[in-house]
Amino acid sequence: MVKMFKILVIDDDPILRMVLKKTLKTQGYDVTIAANGEEGIIEAKKLCPALIICDWVMSGIDGLQVCRQIKSDPELATTFFILLTAKGASLGEEDDRVRGLDAGADEFISKPIEMNELKARVRAGLRLHQLSRDLQHQKQILEQLNRDLQHQKQVLETELAEAADYVRSLLPLPIIGSVTIESLFVPSAQLGGDCFDYYWIDDEHLAIYLLDVSGHGVGSALLSVSVLNILRSQSLPNTDFCQPAEVLKALNETFQMSKHGDKYFTILYCVFNRVNHQLVYGNAGHPPAVLIFGNDPSSIEVIKLKSLDLPIGFLQDISFETAILEVAENSTLYIFSDGAYELLQPEGQIWGFDSFVNLLLTHNQTNNNHINQLLPEIINISGNENFDDDLSLLQVNFSGYQNP
Repeated sequence: MVKMFKILVIDDDPILRMVLKKTLKTQGYDVTIAANGEEGIIEAKKLCPALIICDWVMSGIDGLQVCRQIKSDPELATTFFILLTAKGASLGEEDDRVRGLDAGADEFISKPIEMNELKARVRAGLRLHQLSRDLQHQKQILEQLNRDLQHQKQVLETELAEAADYVRSLLPLPIIGSVTIESLFVPSAQLGGDCFDYYWIDDEHLAIYLLDVSGHGVGSALLSVSVLNILRSQSLPNTDFCQPAEVLKALNETFQMSKHGDKYFTILYCVFNRVNHQLVYGNAGHPPAVLIFGNDPSSIEVIKLKSLDLPIGFLQDISFETAILEVAENSTLYIFSDGAYELLQPEGQIWGFDSFVNLLLTHNQTNNNHINQLLPEIINISGNENFDDDLSLLQVNFSGYQNP
């Protein structure tokens, strides 16, 4: 079905009104006429026509005033406006057409009117009107889509915040005693896959681990929580949780990438024996932990617990290595995720691992070196309170080896 466009003719000449109405009706348009500017404005607001043909020179409100009022109405913004005039047709009268354009006129037709030209200009005007309407419609669709996206963004941010709160609620409280452990967890806006835990397996063995699942979002967080629950409940079959190699091997068999959305995770799992003062650890693709010991700044030693194997989930049927360290009294162990040091600084450079270790060394020499004191310094270095990745950090102080 061909759309019948509405056209409004405004002219104080009754004969011209009738001629224009008859001519346009034969072209299939729905034509309304108005005898003056005041009546024309009323009809325009009532009809919202696609096109208006208006005489310039009329008593009362002239064509320029009509045009200005029509174009100032948002409901009539796409209406194509043609001024009928003898003004500007002769040499030296160009200023009149400029005034008409400034008033908002889209086209001019000079009197006496040549009807074929009128028909052609009306067709062209209606095409432009339809294009404007289509663009306006597309704009409205895009605005609605933008509102929907903003709503979805708010919903997602709320869900991520709730997920972050859930992960935070599962994390352990500080341990105070012969071994003191403090933790720092700052989830990113997108929520990553960091998780950690520490607890006494028995009277002699303290398990400490930190893991980081690949990717961001709820999926990564859920996988990290699944790992935490399995380790916390010690539900891996045929596994001695005092032996990091056995724990990592069992995790690798349970969390293959092919069965968990192509997600893998890095983990540093270590067990401290308070009797022989040894730390046994396995590192599956995780950033090196840092063990600092020595009271004299000139004799401080740093040992890095480097990665020994691939991350969990990469390959099946592989074994994992372990290493053993003697832990001197008053040593401090720092375990962290890469979000602690892969920080984009304001000048555009990555802060980096070595710079972070230097910060830990400085922090370790201060009195009452609580882990929360590090956060303001890290924020200052990154220049941003919102991190691109989760920031997780454990500080383990070995102050004595009495019973836990």
